[in-house]
Amino acid sequence: MTRPLIVGLTGSIGMGKSTVAGMFEAAGVPVFDADAEVRALQGPGGELVPAIEQAFPGSTDADGVSREKLGALVFGNPAELARLEALVHPAVAARREAFLIEHAGAPLVVFDIPLLFEKGGAGMVDSVVVVSAPPQAQRQRVLARPGMTEEKFAHILELQTPDSEKRARADHIIDTGSTLAQTEDAVRGLIAELRGKHPDKAAS
Repeated sequence: MTRPLIVGLTGSIGMGKSTVAGMFEAAGVPVFDADAEVRALQGPGGELVPAIEQAFPGSTDADGVSREKLGALVFGNPAELARLEALVHPAVAARREAFLIEHAGAPLVVFDIPLLFEKGGAGMVDSVVVVSAPPQAQRQRVLARPGMTEEKFAHILELQTPDSEKRARADHIIDTGSTLAQTEDAVRGLIAELRGKHPDKAAS
């Protein structure tokens, strides 16, 4: 029995990772969006809402988990953040396994994981693709977001593995500092390359 080649897609804030993930999807490659799964698990009727409310009383409402209320409880508190992650990570892992089973016949799939390096997830993928752009382009994109400030941006960068290190550890780099058409060409070229290298891996 074979399984798909698993591609880990990552990149720092403002680098265009979500745009590139959409390009993979548009080209017919199944994409597992870790952030979207977390939002679903914590949204209205989400399966994690009761457990999170029990662990962090007052952190949920009719719309599910309140990011603002929960953030106030865990932000800057490593112990509380670890408690939250102990609830979230296993649930996301279960969704990821179900995704792999659903797409077992695909030649390759993408795991869209923002904190792939930060959380030690690089070991669970076959190939790492880092989305990157020049620092000035990154800054302009991020500071254009509603509610973003220089201070928030600086804090986020402190929490993320530096772009230079991500690029050094990448198997492939998609540069989004050019036009969308050029980025699409790069994604299509990479898909062709990865499909050509697809090994017949026995499922573990």
